[in-house]
Amino acid sequence: MTTVIYCNVTPYETRVAVREEGALVELLVERSRERSVVGSLFKGRISRVLPGMQAAFVNIGLERDAFLYVDDVAEALEEDIEPGELVEGVPIQDLLREGQEILVQITRELGSSKGPRATSHITIPGRYLVLLPGSNHIGVSRRITDQAERERLRALLADIPHSGGVIVRTAGEGCERADFQADLAVLESMWRHILKRSNEVGAPCLVHRDLDLVLRAARDLAGPKLAEFWVDDPEAYQRVVEFLDRLQPELTSRVKLYRRQVDIFDAFGVEAELQQVLQPKVWLRSGGSLVINQTEALVAIDVNTGRYVGGADLEDTVFQINLEAAREVARQLRLRNLGGIIVVDFIDMEKEEHREQLLEVLRAELARDRARSLVGPVGPFGLVQLTRKRTERSLERVMTRACPTCEGLGRVKAPETVCLELRRALLAEAARMEGSELTVRAHPDIVKVLTGELRGILDELRERHGLSVRVLEAPAFHPTRFELGP
Repeated sequence: MTTVIYCNVTPYETRVAVREEGALVELLVERSRERSVVGSLFKGRISRVLPGMQAAFVNIGLERDAFLYVDDVAEALEEDIEPGELVEGVPIQDLLREGQEILVQITRELGSSKGPRATSHITIPGRYLVLLPGSNHIGVSRRITDQAERERLRALLADIPHSGGVIVRTAGEGCERADFQADLAVLESMWRHILKRSNEVGAPCLVHRDLDLVLRAARDLAGPKLAEFWVDDPEAYQRVVEFLDRLQPELTSRVKLYRRQVDIFDAFGVEAELQQVLQPKVWLRSGGSLVINQTEALVAIDVNTGRYVGGADLEDTVFQINLEAAREVARQLRLRNLGGIIVVDFIDMEKEEHREQLLEVLRAELARDRARSLVGPVGPFGLVQLTRKRTERSLERVMTRACPTCEGLGRVKAPETVCLELRRALLAEAARMEGSELTVRAHPDIVKVLTGELRGILDELRERHGLSVRVLEAPAFHPTRFELGP
């Protein structure tokens, strides 16, 4: 599977697009004024300890305090357990106290209304390894499934002197001793620098920031299957070349500087595809479709047959649509960076073997994703529940805001609803006023209904309440706004 990476770098924004076998699978966006803090280390001060929630708030110098769960403070690590996955049973009030200074790392950005999620389990990622300071754990990425290779890697790391624990990343599969030693030297030097700075500064303070988006792409996305790595900024291009020359010198020849005047995303057809990324409906090649809705609690994905009619057998038609949808669901989760709880409403299938094949395809497609996921069985109503690890905000949250017109609802009141509210407002106003005439200014859609289908409201006000109402259009008004006046 060949991979092509495109980096669009401007003074205000950096965008990275990733294609696998020609299909766009990832889009990462980092704004200069809203750079992600995930992976960054802060020296913070405990501002509140909440025994009832077994958590604490940590002042790290940002607008909102970070949130630290008790299991992210626990000290022990067991085999095959990654940092932050243990609950030790020790109450949070016995581990932390208000005013205490603590070094934490940001693991998730939870949005504008919540502070970031933090952990005291520090992890320093390299190309092949993740260093776990203060631990003696040796682990291997779950995505390396060959048991013999896992054992080889464990034995190799156990034989290499190192301070702290280590986890072999997926990119470390097949690597030799020299590769790990070089990576460890960089990571241990970085950790010594972090400790030194942490001891020199007071809380709250940023101690270490993770790499910017361009270098993170070079570290995490560039691998043996990389065909081309395009960068449209000379300075960023040089940094990528120097970075890869230290980590994977065999890849430096695949880094290319884009020099044309046409925007790089336009030139390679990426921009045209991105216009669909924020749309809720995704059309499948067969004519079926997905409808994707992101809510605060979960992501709901509905699968529809759409224009696809299939052959003579209904069960086979539904099965083929669901298989295509499963592949597209996995791609859309990566592309839109959707995480947390995800519920997919596949079309109901009668045969159990079809349900099992559907799950196999979905799991296989999700296995290509860098984010860890867990897929449940097909439920009795055709629903499949899965979780995908969420760290940064979804693409929708990065690139959009709540609609100021509908105040984030996504829908506005129907003209009929507004007309009935207007009726009640007119009656209330008539009870308070001395005169018998009023003027209504409203959006043209409201005026059209009020003087057409619901003309009876004006007749009722005149005949039963003696109120004469003059209606005027106000095109600049919000579709649900109206004003009353003499």
